Amino acid sequence: HFPWIPKLRERIKNLWVLEQRLREGDLPSREADRILPQCEVVGITGTSFINHTIEGLLGLCKNAYVVLIGPTSPLAPILFDHGIDAICGSKIIDPDRLIRSISEGATFKEVTGVRLLTLSKTVG
Repeated sequence: HFPWIPKLRERIKNLWVLEQRLREGDLPSREADRILPQCEVVGITGTSFINHTIEGLLGLCKNAYVVLIGPTSPLAPILFDHGIDAICGSKIIDPDRLIRSISEGATFKEVTGVRLLTLSKTVG
C-alpha cells in the first residue's frame, strides 16, 4: 500500500490514511469530510481519477498543500489550476524495457524503463 508511511509517522504528529480498501491503521474513506478540511498537507493517489473521487476530495482540501501521488497520476500541469500543488508520477522512457520487466512479473519497484518525476506548481 504505502511503504513510506511508517517513516512519515515517526516525523509527523497527525498522519491519517483514508482508504476504500482498509488495512491496519487506515481510516475509512467516508471519514474524508471530517479529516481533510483540517489537514495542512494532503496526498491523493491518481486512482482517485479512476474511482471518480478526485473532485470531492479536492473540494475538501481548500487550505491544504495537495500532492497527487502514484504511478497512475497524470503528469498534466493543467491540474495545478484545479487545486493540486505537486504531482508525483511516472513517465515511460523505454517502452521495450518496461514491457519486458512487466512480462517477467516485476513489481512496480522493480520495473525498468520508467522515470519517477515530480512536477511542482509555479507560484507567482
